[in-house]
Amino acid sequence: MPGIHDVTTPDNKYQPNLSTIRMVEAFIKENSGKYKKKALWQNLPKKMMYQTYCNIIDYLLESNKIAMDKNGYVVWIWDPEIAKKYLLRDDLAIK
Repeated sequence: MPGIHDVTTPDNKYQPNLSTIRMVEAFIKENSGKYKKKALWQNLPKKMMYQTYCNIIDYLLESNKIAMDKNGYVVWIWDPEIAKKYLLRDDLAIK
């Protein structure tokens, strides 16, 4: 029986590894607002399956690290310093 993290199982076929996610994050930070989704994938420094790339984009959207503007350009929006500042405010605490 395959393990939960067995990369040969169909569920993990397009799951990126951490270094791949970091490479995409770095590329988006450096090129924020320059590319639409497909063009960004085509210009990445290392090639990958499109479905793997889409999984990374979905993760970055869900974690609020990126957004897409009204024209479809991928923009880096995550700022850990601002997040830290707001997380430390008592008046913004989740109750």
